[in-house]
Amino acid sequence: MENGQKTNSMDKNNPKTIFAWTFYDWANSVYSLVITSTIFPIYYSLLTTDSYREVYSFQDKIIHEPVRSQILLFGKHYEPDSLFSYSLTLSFIIVVLATPVLSSVADTLGAKKKFLKFFCYLGALSCIGLFFFTDKSLIKYGLLLNITSSIGFWGSLVFYNSFLPDIATKDRQDKISARGYMMGYLGSVILLIICIILIQTASLENRPFYIRLCFLLTGLWWAGFAQFTFARLPNGKKNGTVKRGIVKNSFRTLKNIQTELFKDRSLKYFLLSFFCFSIGMQTIFLMATLFGSNELNLDASILIICILAIQIIAIFGAFLCSTLAKKIGNKKVLIGCITIWIIICSFGFVLDKTDPNADYYFYTACGLVGLVMGGIQSLSRSTYSKMLPPKDVEATATYFSFYDVMEKCAIIVGTSAYGYLIELTGNMRYSILAMSIAFILSLLFILLVNAKKINT
Repeated sequence: MENGQKTNSMDKNNPKTIFAWTFYDWANSVYSLVITSTIFPIYYSLLTTDSYREVYSFQDKIIHEPVRSQILLFGKHYEPDSLFSYSLTLSFIIVVLATPVLSSVADTLGAKKKFLKFFCYLGALSCIGLFFFTDKSLIKYGLLLNITSSIGFWGSLVFYNSFLPDIATKDRQDKISARGYMMGYLGSVILLIICIILIQTASLENRPFYIRLCFLLTGLWWAGFAQFTFARLPNGKKNGTVKRGIVKNSFRTLKNIQTELFKDRSLKYFLLSFFCFSIGMQTIFLMATLFGSNELNLDASILIICILAIQIIAIFGAFLCSTLAKKIGNKKVLIGCITIWIIICSFGFVLDKTDPNADYYFYTACGLVGLVMGGIQSLSRSTYSKMLPPKDVEATATYFSFYDVMEKCAIIVGTSAYGYLIELTGNMRYSILAMSIAFILSLLFILLVNAKKINT
């Protein structure tokens, strides 16, 4: 009986509960790094590349360009990179449509942890399934699992994030949110190093097998380490029964939440800023490896090392932003991060594979991405948590559903625009330029936020 009471308690600032919560970042961030950012995009690019042709030579440096045939899907031909982007767009559309309903059910039944488990296992099993994605003829299978693993990852974050105000007081949420991201970066770096060793030590003919083995390890890591989180997080308290019309009522509730939150001028502008920088940041994060591979023709091993460096720098970046927020306030740190993202987009647009220094510009951009990526994510999550109306803290899953729906809608806009511009121009650099517009709008909105509202 004591164990049951302990599991269901909402004892805030409990060190064991907080550690268990942050440990889910350790568990699931390997998906974000291995599947989203590095090995799977590189593997996808290799499978969809038919050959290479020489396009430019400069000071003994030969530039090669991949020759890639379009992919036929549902009677229409697509560029491989745009199809990859569209598959992610579809996954976010599904998440946006599903999470408001599921969040309402979770708040009503006290079932946040159950839904967290469901999406965790969906994502982990999809990663394991990618082990059987063996050649280009299975492209539809690979893209399907890319969709379901993305649904699992982002769907689980809705319920994971909603635990933050339940387990920690406002004065500790910045620090704990940053600690979660740092745990995630550290865990994902460890697995990526293991994957690099497996791939680099394998013979060329066996390398595809070991690349796919990395997908298997990612799923096992995610589901396995999540068990520690599931064992410790509270189950939640049942607040009623699920009634008919819950789908319609869930979206009505979401609309009502938007109306309620937007009454607070500062919260409205913060959320609009969050929406705009999510368009750019998440899209760049999802497509960066394909950009380096197909626009700059960087070697796969170099790309993996770059992403690994980003993760290591991001650990420091999340800690730095959390520390600076405590000293100078959340608003100033967010302004700084968004400004750096605008600089990153500028780097991306001017990059040219024929420039002998293109590699170094890319490395500089990667370093800047690592510096601000973790910091802006952790700080925006904790800032929103602190700005929630105190009278409604019990409905945290529903409030974070709105936050996550905004983020996913932003990614839908970003990835669909990114894919469309690739189809239109055949060049990713114009897609990067479009992302800079989103960051500029984000900067304008965050300037309108009352600093006192987000520094308490």
